Amino acid sequence: MAEQAPNKWLITLAVMVPTLIEILDTSIANVALGHIQGSLSAGQDEVTWVLTSYLVSNAIVIPISGFLSKLFGRRNYLLLSVAVFTIASMLCGLATSLGMLIFFRIVQGIGGGGLQPMSQAILLEAYPPHERGLAMAIFAMGAVLGPILGPLLGGYITDNYSWRWIFNINVPVGIAAIGLIWLYIKDPGYLVRRKAGDTVDYIGLALLSVGLGCLQIVLDKGQQDDWFNSDAILALTVVAAVCLGAFLVWELRTKAPIVDLTVFRDRSFATGNVVMFFGYFAFFGAIVLLPLYLQNLMGYTAFLSGVVLGPGGLIMLLVLPVVGKMTQKIDARYLLFVGLLISAYSLFNMAGFTLGIDLGTAITARNIQAVGIAFFFVPLSYLTMAYIPKEGMNNASAVFNLLRNLGGSFGVAFITTLLARRAQFHQARLIENLTPYDLSYQTALEGIKAYLAPKVQGVYDVGQMAGAALYKLMLQQANAMAFYDVFHAQGMLFLGLAALMWIMKKPPMGSKMPEGLH
Repeated sequence: MAEQAPNKWLITLAVMVPTLIEILDTSIANVALGHIQGSLSAGQDEVTWVLTSYLVSNAIVIPISGFLSKLFGRRNYLLLSVAVFTIASMLCGLATSLGMLIFFRIVQGIGGGGLQPMSQAILLEAYPPHERGLAMAIFAMGAVLGPILGPLLGGYITDNYSWRWIFNINVPVGIAAIGLIWLYIKDPGYLVRRKAGDTVDYIGLALLSVGLGCLQIVLDKGQQDDWFNSDAILALTVVAAVCLGAFLVWELRTKAPIVDLTVFRDRSFATGNVVMFFGYFAFFGAIVLLPLYLQNLMGYTAFLSGVVLGPGGLIMLLVLPVVGKMTQKIDARYLLFVGLLISAYSLFNMAGFTLGIDLGTAITARNIQAVGIAFFFVPLSYLTMAYIPKEGMNNASAVFNLLRNLGGSFGVAFITTLLARRAQFHQARLIENLTPYDLSYQTALEGIKAYLAPKVQGVYDVGQMAGAALYKLMLQQANAMAFYDVFHAQGMLFLGLAALMWIMKKPPMGSKMPEGLH
């Protein structure tokens, strides 16, 4: 694809504009659920389907995007995807009932599902082989910053305008994206369109759709419904396991699979996907954890939480292109190793927090994590795709993005469950000391009573108020210890990945690419 190099920045703009708004839409509605619930008279459990419906349809489309690009042609498929996403966004903004909004969110997810893998594949081809690290740095700006900026942007729009505008803003951007794709994206010469008479893997498509749909619902609703104590969650888990297991067997045996799993024969690709899944598992969980810690335990406002997260996003914007350029001179495995160690250190740092930390300490820990993520995402993407031939790039990119997204979903489900379980554990242990026979408890109780007595002046039972205050403090400490446990577990996960990643092959340096990868 060297002949496309003069237009690589226009190609980049054409594919990254729609990709960024699609990634933003995976999280932009999170902070608007309360407003949507009130506006459409929905229940709290019902309104969460605004999020789940999008994630489910998105997850189903991502792995089959390579097949769809062959069916329609990649340029036509991109145009169709952006058009469907844009129209569905407009209809989401016009929805007058929760049912309408959920339906249009499903359509929106179907339209947006192919944008991430297709954009990654196009970027890898648009840049010369020795600049693929830079291409992945640009892609990472959308993939990593989208989930961070989504809640901040969604909160601002919802508070100052209306929740409907979090969908309406996609319309002019989508129209502009259609124009850019029409002008600058062309189908590569090697891409062979499927013919009308070609066999379609309907069985694989059905197994994948049902399996991923059920799995996404389980991950999204599991903790809320107490996991396998819920008959519905148990049934969905069984269906997901059976369908996805059957899908793997079927795809390896059928002659025309909808997802080509033979790509996992490449050692770097297989290992890279494992590292990406568990890395995004830990990274995405940390994005959720830190704001919860600051707001629920330290009393930060949503704005102050944004102040903590914001500089990290700016740092990633600055560091990502630098890391991309470094892949041209330095073995990407060393860069990835550094990223994993920095990510682990940042989480161990958060595990050492106390409830007395100042704002600067929280910002510093977040900024260290941002550097680690920049050194994680870019080299890993480059290493994973280094030996994939261009004919298999669409399929490989689809699988890679699916596992990245699933890693994030599994990560959020894991941390919310572990957080609840560890809080219960620490609460049970700490409450053992809240007894009149414990000297420390007696001392603390008497101190609080002495403090409260002159303030309430006999109007309230001072002893009862002091006991309630101590119990509240115990709950706060138990929850804080649970957060520290989860931060530590995620840090250990990054250390494990730092050992696993060396299975990947040394990447080609400069323009020395294996035959067939140019």
